[in-house]
Amino acid sequence: MSTASQRLGLASLGRVRAGGVPGYDPRAIEAGIVHLGVGAFFRAHQAAYTHELLQEGHHAWGICGFSQRSDTVPGQLAPQDGLYSLLVRDAITAPRLQVMGALRDVRCAAHEPETVVEKIAAPSVHAVTLTVSEKGYRQDPATNGLRIDDEVAADLGGQPPRTVVGQLVRGLQRRRAGGGAPIAIISCDNLTSNGAMLRRLVLDFVDRLPATERGPLGDWIATQVAFPNTMVDRIVPATSERDRAEVEELMGLRDEGVVVAEPFTQWVIEDAFTGARPPWELAGAVLTDDVERYERVKLRLLNAAHSLVAYLGVLMGHDTIAEAVADERIRGAVLRLLNDDQIPTVTPPPDVDLSSYRDEVLHRFANPALGHRTAQVAMDGSKKLPQRLLGALRQRRADGALPRYGALLIAAWMRALSAERADGSIADVGDPEGDTVRRLLASARNDHEAVRDVLGIRSVFGPDLSGDEELVEAVAEFYTALGRHGVDGALRAVGG
Repeated sequence: MSTASQRLGLASLGRVRAGGVPGYDPRAIEAGIVHLGVGAFFRAHQAAYTHELLQEGHHAWGICGFSQRSDTVPGQLAPQDGLYSLLVRDAITAPRLQVMGALRDVRCAAHEPETVVEKIAAPSVHAVTLTVSEKGYRQDPATNGLRIDDEVAADLGGQPPRTVVGQLVRGLQRRRAGGGAPIAIISCDNLTSNGAMLRRLVLDFVDRLPATERGPLGDWIATQVAFPNTMVDRIVPATSERDRAEVEELMGLRDEGVVVAEPFTQWVIEDAFTGARPPWELAGAVLTDDVERYERVKLRLLNAAHSLVAYLGVLMGHDTIAEAVADERIRGAVLRLLNDDQIPTVTPPPDVDLSSYRDEVLHRFANPALGHRTAQVAMDGSKKLPQRLLGALRQRRADGALPRYGALLIAAWMRALSAERADGSIADVGDPEGDTVRRLLASARNDHEAVRDVLGIRSVFGPDLSGDEELVEAVAEFYTALGRHGVDGALRAVGG
């Protein structure tokens, strides 16, 4: 086997030609963190912060990671002893490569549910972090409680836990029974008040257990388990074969687990722990009592802008976010969305200037080295728009304003699920409500009715927006313009 085709791993670590290698022995690291959802974002974000702690000698904070269902990441990383490389790209400097060693064990929870429970209960573990996406929490949007589907019901019935909340509760149950120390459960998903939400779902699960099982578990969780809110930020595009080939050329070893990221990274964590915790602030994380204001800035500015760039980009045939934001028509629309509709709804923390933040967002989007695909960002809009747009939209409506660029964003999402691109190709945008939206659009007698019906999807838009006639009319105007005249026509209609 040639050196260039040898896999990255502990045995080959000394052969890395270029890039940083861990300044610690990964074999000597103890797992003090369990992570659920070992996708690319986690490996480029939370695991990168933890790697920096290990570099500083805090060797009790290795990570045992679990994918929820897929064997892909365990299949990539287990043969590499958990090692992978982080490739940081920007538009100016040469790529930076770092081999990461914080992930000490990688497994699939679907195959080893008992191991998940065992690890959460382990005395050495003091934190469980999660990146399982909005869908992974199984929150019922109508009640904000736990959605009781067949898998949740099976978990409640005592089957080996297959759901995230079931895994957490069974792990905490065993931890309490063993006299375990306090622990932090830390959601790192892009959700408003993510810690409070997760705490509510965990306690909802506990309340549904038989009384003989439930016992004092809820009271123990209330005093011994922390659920801090967090805000996370880093652009992490999907890894391509080109990325793997580039890393192989640089490093001299084959790495199937490469992750790519921009230079910018931010992690804001509520300082609300009950026991020992990783000192992530030493790696640059911000600990604060006021996560909500950081979170709102990020969701309403960066994430809302990302969605508008993605949907308009998809409709205009731009393959990447950088290509789309370089289009002055799209860039202008994003600026108007932020300035007119989003920024007026945000009160920033003292260290954030909204104008500077807005400009930095556009600079980050313009990074061509990332190759972040518009179709990837556009996915799952029905889960993202309530967090990114609808709170600001309702606030502007309560203030008596009509957020026209917010209405354009909704119309662009609808068109991206149902229309051809400018070049004639079919937009491939995945969305859990995609079939429902397309069915409603096909059955409506006109665009106004179509928009009213789509805004009537309560799991996305709640009970109120379909009855807001002025908003329905605005979304319908832009939906019609996008269909008849494309993005240019819609921007003329909206005033861009």
